[in-house]
Amino acid sequence: MDIVKLKPFDFAQAVAKAGLRPEVSQIGKAAAKTEGPSFASAIDQALKTVSRSQLEATRLQRELQLDNPTVSLEETMVAMQKAQVGFQATLQVRNRLVQAYSDIMNMQV
Repeated sequence: MDIVKLKPFDFAQAVAKAGLRPEVSQIGKAAAKTEGPSFASAIDQALKTVSRSQLEATRLQRELQLDNPTVSLEETMVAMQKAQVGFQATLQVRNRLVQAYSDIMNMQV
């Protein structure tokens, strides 16, 4: 039986053979770009969307009260319902997050 001896892997030599530049900063930048959106940015975006829908519903209500002929009652009611549903969903997410935080804080270590 023959004894097989393996040489240690030389990463720098492999990178040079592949024709790549071994810059750590470029690798770090590429890793940062491939990350998806963070939880905080997703929540921030959701809150901004709900806020915009509420502002749009308020604007349509005001326009309807001022007898703007381009704004219909149906359009206003749909916008109000969308804003209400968005607000209720946001409220439920907040309640779940607060409950999860409380549960984690009450865990014994």
